[in-house]
Amino acid sequence: MGMNLAERILARSAGRDQVAAGEFVMAEIDLALLHDIFAAQVFNLLRDTGLDQVFDPDRIVVVIDHLVPAPSEAAAAIHQSIREHISRLGITAFYDAGRGICHQLLPEHGHIRPGDLVVGTDSHTTTYGALGAGGTGIGTSDMVYALATGQLWFRVPETIRFEMTGDLMAGVSWKDVILHLAGRFGADGAQYRAIEFAGPAVAGADMSSRLTVCNMALEMGAKFGLFAADGVTDTYLRSHGGAGTEPFEPDADATYEAVHEIALSNLEPQVALPHEVDQVSPVTEVEGISLNQAFIGSCTNGRIEDLRAAAEVLAGHHIAPGMRLLVAPASRAVLGEALETGVAATLVEAGASILAPGCGPCFGGHGGLLAPGERCIGTHNRNFIGRMGSSEAEIFLASPATVAASALAGHIADPRKLGASDG
Repeated sequence: MGMNLAERILARSAGRDQVAAGEFVMAEIDLALLHDIFAAQVFNLLRDTGLDQVFDPDRIVVVIDHLVPAPSEAAAAIHQSIREHISRLGITAFYDAGRGICHQLLPEHGHIRPGDLVVGTDSHTTTYGALGAGGTGIGTSDMVYALATGQLWFRVPETIRFEMTGDLMAGVSWKDVILHLAGRFGADGAQYRAIEFAGPAVAGADMSSRLTVCNMALEMGAKFGLFAADGVTDTYLRSHGGAGTEPFEPDADATYEAVHEIALSNLEPQVALPHEVDQVSPVTEVEGISLNQAFIGSCTNGRIEDLRAAAEVLAGHHIAPGMRLLVAPASRAVLGEALETGVAATLVEAGASILAPGCGPCFGGHGGLLAPGERCIGTHNRNFIGRMGSSEAEIFLASPATVAASALAGHIADPRKLGASDG
């Protein structure tokens, strides 16, 4: 019997020829990721167990990205502690504050390979499925065990396959696709399941789009969000790490819990409404809702393609009076490219404030916080109550083009009316 992508990844990691959904396996970890919210706690727990080393310092990546720049003395002390642990344990893959967001940096610097099993102290570790890797978030206790042993147990998940067909209209992006899926199937529609994104339409999805989709697979409850590794993957890997890849695909006779056909040709721009990611409507049904702030960035949509899509909408215009537009590039490299290509200048000329590369307002720990009664539309992945400040504020989620169009209008607006390109 053939295996789907999740089964192939876990079979390889468990050293087995075959696994099936529902089985429990002990798997070898290819890469472990920690960021500043949990890294110090994990390293302290590891030390408290009496261990002064990790299973393989070359297979661990640590990133300071959430609290950047350090907004308080307590945050600065956490960062200091992380740096001390990194030195003590001999971990070389360390990205200090200002380098960018973990889910941008790991693909960007060639840490992710098709077929890898990656665990992280961040729920959106599903992002790495864009490269055909099994990425999933884990808790602090599981991470302590993984760092000590290099292993972790998994239940092999059932897999849902989305067969995508058709071409996206101008002004519609793959962020709109994943918002549509979340709205259609619900926040628990793939609870502890893997999702395969497949079909003829995915050939037209660049790596930036795939990273966006797999990042938000988590918002449907997914254990893994996965694209097969193909020519798009090969091209990306050759330009980010130097080594390409052979195709990594599900077997032709793989089995799935469900297969859904998704037609993209008539899809409109989508908007997730407060306070759930799966409360999604086409932009034409929510146009005109007034806004105070717009945000472009995060691990979901902070890449150069996202900034460029926003700049195309904003070029030659200025944001509406009373609006605030915040832009947080996903990495220093993204910021550099935005500066070199003039994208950053276009954003600033339109009224945007450029923030340090990092999670920025998405995390809500500092920067871009909302007052009671304010509304923000952003490209990030969550719009829960209180995530960006006041519990009385409201957060809307949309694509970079829709966010940019809304910043110009001062209310939720359809980017197609401004001639936005697809992306």
